[in-house]
Amino acid sequence: MFLAPRSTRRVLMLALCLALGSSAASALTRAPAATPDPGPALPYVIGLHEAYLTPQYWAARLPDADALILDRTQIAAQNTRMRAEDPHIQDIAALPASLPAATLRESITALSRWPTRALYDAHGTAIPAGQRADIEANLALDRLPARTAPQYGLVVHRAALRTFPTRQRVFSSTENTDIDRFQESALFPGDKVAVVHRSADGAWLFVHSERYSAWIEAQYVATGSRDTVLGYAATGPYRVITGAVAHTAFTPEEPRVSRLQLDMGVRLPVLAQWSPAQAVNGQQAHASWVVQLPVREADGALKLVPALLPRSQDSSADYLPLTPRTLLTQAYKFLGERYGWGHDYDTRDCSGFVSEIYRSAGVLLPRNTSAQGISPALDRIAFTEKDGAARRERAVAELQVGDLVYIPGHVMMAIGHVDGRTWVIHDTAGGSWKGEDGTRIQAHLNGVSVTPLEPMMASDDLRYIDRITNIQRVRPQSTRQTP
Repeated sequence: MFLAPRSTRRVLMLALCLALGSSAASALTRAPAATPDPGPALPYVIGLHEAYLTPQYWAARLPDADALILDRTQIAAQNTRMRAEDPHIQDIAALPASLPAATLRESITALSRWPTRALYDAHGTAIPAGQRADIEANLALDRLPARTAPQYGLVVHRAALRTFPTRQRVFSSTENTDIDRFQESALFPGDKVAVVHRSADGAWLFVHSERYSAWIEAQYVATGSRDTVLGYAATGPYRVITGAVAHTAFTPEEPRVSRLQLDMGVRLPVLAQWSPAQAVNGQQAHASWVVQLPVREADGALKLVPALLPRSQDSSADYLPLTPRTLLTQAYKFLGERYGWGHDYDTRDCSGFVSEIYRSAGVLLPRNTSAQGISPALDRIAFTEKDGAARRERAVAELQVGDLVYIPGHVMMAIGHVDGRTWVIHDTAGGSWKGEDGTRIQAHLNGVSVTPLEPMMASDDLRYIDRITNIQRVRPQSTRQTP
C-alpha cells in the first residue's frame, strides 16, 4: 500500500477538517461520550442490565445532560401558567372570606362518595352497613352552617389525605390489601391548607390545599393567622429537601420536631441569623441547618419553632437546576422504594413519584395521573383509540429524558433509548411482559422500577404503547406545539 509523505498527509488532513465545516465540527463536540458498558444482564426484568440501574449510565449517553430545560425565570412562568390554566391547582389565598354551605357540601360530596363496588377490611370481611353509616355520618354534612369562614393552617407532620374522615382501611378484594381505596394522597410538614369543615367526632378536618381537597387528621394541622400561614417559607433563605426523604435531628427536648420525615421538594425557611454558639433543642448547631418548622399547640394553635436539619441530610439552598441530569438523578433516589397507593406507607405512588422529582426543581404538577395527563399547562401530545401503532411508536421513539408517558391509571418517566428500546423509570404496583414461550409474565414489581417500555403488556393482547393516552413534556412556552 502506498503512503504519501508525512507532510503531504498533514496537508490532506487539514483540508479534510476544513471541508467538514464549522457546523459539523460543532456537532462533533456535542456528541455524547462513549456508550458505557451496560454490565451483565440481570434476571427477571426483560432486557435489564446492571448499568441501567444507575442514573450515570443514562446521563453519559446524552450530549447535553446539563443543559437547562427551563431556567428559574421560565420555571416561575411555567408555575404561573399552571396555577392560571389548570383547574386542579387551587389558590387557597383567593378563597372568599366566607363560603356558603352549598359550596362546601359540593366540595365534600365530590370526594366522599361511597363506592358502588363491595369493600372489605384487612381481614377480608365485607364492610357492614352499620359501619358504613357511621363513617358517612362522621361527614357531619347536617352541621354545615349557612356560611363558613376558612381557617388557615400548616401541616406539622406527614399526614394522609383520606376520602372519608376515618382511618378504616378498605379494599376492593379479599386478596389484595395493598391499595386502600380511602387513601387519596398525603401532605408534608409546612404544607399550607385552608380548613373549611370538621368531622362530627372532631378528629378530622376537611381542607383545601394547592393540589387537593380531602380529609386530614386534626392532630396534624396547626391553625394560625392567614398572613402567618400564607407567608411561611415565602421568602428565603431556604433548605429544599433533595433526597427521597430527609429527617430532622432527634431531640427529646422538642419531640414534635424530632426525626421528622421531610420528603423530596419540601422547602423550609432557614433561621440564618441563628448564632452557631446557641444550642437548638439541646444540641449545638454548627453541623446542621437551623430551620423553622410549624408545631401544633395543645389547643390546635400554630407555633413556629427552630429545629436542626443535619448537613448529612440531602438538601439544597435552592431548587435544583432543571436539567436532564437532575431529573435522572432525582428519579433514581427513589429506586426500589415500595409502591404506596395515594402516598401510603410513607412512600408514594406513580404520579406522586414524578411530581416530587419535578418539585425538587421547583416545578409544579397536578397531583393525580388523570389531572397530569390532560393538564393544559404542559406540552401535551394526546392519543385516542383512532391512533394506530405507527403514530404511537413514533412518539415513543422521540421521547426525551423527563417526558411523562400516561396510560390509564399510570405514569412513567422516560430515561433514554438503547438497543432499539425506550426505557422508563416508574413507581408501579404491577408490570408484565411476554416470556420466551410467548406467555405473559405477571410481575409484582411493587415499587420504583426501571423497565423497557416496548415489551410492557397491559393485557395478553395490548401493550402499554397501545394504551398511551397522553405524553406530557415540560419545555419553554415559546417552543410549545398545538397537539
